[in-house]
This record gives sequence, structure tokens and C-alpha cells, in this order.
Amino acid sequence: MSSSTRHYSLFDQLIHNADQALRTLVPGAAQEYRPSPAQQRDHHELNETEARHAAGLMRINHTGEVCAQALYQGQALTARLPEVREAMEEAAREEVDHLVWCEQRIKELGGRTSLLNPLFYGLSFGIGALAGKISDRVSLGFVAATEEQVCKHLSQHMTSLPVQDEKSKAVLLQMLEDEARHATTALDAGGHKFPLPVKLAMTAVSKVMTKSVYRV
Repeated sequence: MSSSTRHYSLFDQLIHNADQALRTLVPGAAQEYRPSPAQQRDHHELNETEARHAAGLMRINHTGEVCAQALYQGQALTARLPEVREAMEEAAREEVDHLVWCEQRIKELGGRTSLLNPLFYGLSFGIGALAGKISDRVSLGFVAATEEQVCKHLSQHMTSLPVQDEKSKAVLLQMLEDEARHATTALDAGGHKFPLPVKLAMTAVSKVMTKSVYRV
């Protein structure tokens, strides 16, 4: 039976989500589908301050991908329409690349992933499941609004990274392209456009995440 026609029980879905959580949170457990764009760029030495700053920024982006994985998994669990559920699962698979690329780059910079990742995963999974429970249109709209936030962060980090850190920039550039496409796809699929006050609230929450994860 194909994945598009097979129906999973709630227990099967919970087991699947538990497996995905472990793959997301355990360092080195996830495997990318595409090679990292950083491999195509030359290595340039960074001093200690530059490397620490770059690692902090990439740690933020890595935690953002942890949140994305949890968000999509939560939405897929409660999505009503099969095509929406499959879209959430496909987006989650694409986000795995970003997760792995960021983790690889953090290690290359001599840093580590955030200790707060389990907390943010749990919160994001709950939000995703709630959005999917309300309606598929709200769920897709939340994806679009979240990806817009992510794109803003990525653009800011591109300018904040050390000039010579071409490897990190290559990763963020590809991530930016992918995230923008996810946002457009979610809206085209019928996602609700969130009003400005909601987006401002999401921005405030994201600032809390970025400031805490940069060092922890």
C-alpha cells in the first residue's frame, strides 16, 4: 500500500513522532538528503571571537530548524486533509537538510547545539498540533507566518556573519531560498494570512528564542 493511501493509527503516528523527535534532538542522528552547500566554499580561518559569534548565529538557526521539525510533526498529527498532512511531512523532510547543515557548521566552528532544544521542540510541537486541530487553513497559515519570520532571521544573519565566513553564508543562502518557497507553497495551498498583531506577537516570541539560544 502506498504512503498516500495507507492510514496510520494514532498510536502509529505517536511512535513516528517520538522517532522523529529523537532524530531531531540527538546530535548526529539525522541524515541529510542533500549535501551541505558549505562543501562548495573555500575554508577561511576565523579568529576566536569571529568563530564564537558565527557559532552563536548558527546555533540560533539550528534551534529554528528544531522548532520547524516539531511544528510540522505536530501539524501532520492533527491535519484533517491527507494532502495537507503529506505536505507537512514533505516540508519536514526538506527541513532535515537545514538541521543537519547547521549542526555540521556549528561543530566546524568549535561550538555546540543549544541545551534548550528539547524545550523549544516541545513548545513548537504543541503549537503545531493546536494549529492543525483548529483547521488546516490556520495550520498552513501558521507555516507561512513562521517561514516569514525565519527568512527575516536568515537575512539578518547573512549580514552579521564575519565577512570571510563563506561556508556559513552558503548554508544560510540555500536555507533562505527553501524557506521562502515553503511560505509561498503554504499560502498557495489555502493558508490563512495572519494579521499584523499576530505576526508582531510571533516576532516577540522569536526574539526570546534567539537571545537565549545565542549563548546557551
